[in-house]
Amino acid sequence: MIRVGMGFDVHRLVEGRELWIGGIRLEHQLGLLGHSDADVLIHAICDALLGAANMRDIGYHFPDTAAETDGIDSKVILRKTIELLASKGYRLGNIDATICAERPKMNPHIPQMQQTMAEVIGCSPDQISIKATTTERLGFTGREEGISAYAVALIERSE
Repeated sequence: MIRVGMGFDVHRLVEGRELWIGGIRLEHQLGLLGHSDADVLIHAICDALLGAANMRDIGYHFPDTAAETDGIDSKVILRKTIELLASKGYRLGNIDATICAERPKMNPHIPQMQQTMAEVIGCSPDQISIKATTTERLGFTGREEGISAYAVALIERSE
């Protein structure tokens, strides 16, 4: 059996925070505001994975009111999400994700993001497609007030 889930996340850009996307730190004068490291890409992917398994969402499993998730590395959330799926008998088929940001440019970092997340998940980087786009200076993304990410994930029953 295969199942598909969709995820979305958005965080505000602010001064005084590091910018983490796809499990890697990017050099930028602004970072994303959040209870965790605010990695929008990993959060969208986790929501897609959890949705595919009908296991609610990232906020249900990793609430932003819990002390143990304060400042947490989103790679830990991704690993625990994969463990939750495995406990229900699922494994990753593939992920297709899009990052929406004006700056910094994401394309040079995509291979490292794929490799980093593949190591956390225990899959091939080829199972993780990441694309990047701008919003042509429209909306909150275009004004560089925030960054968003969308993800679709296919999971399948483990043999």
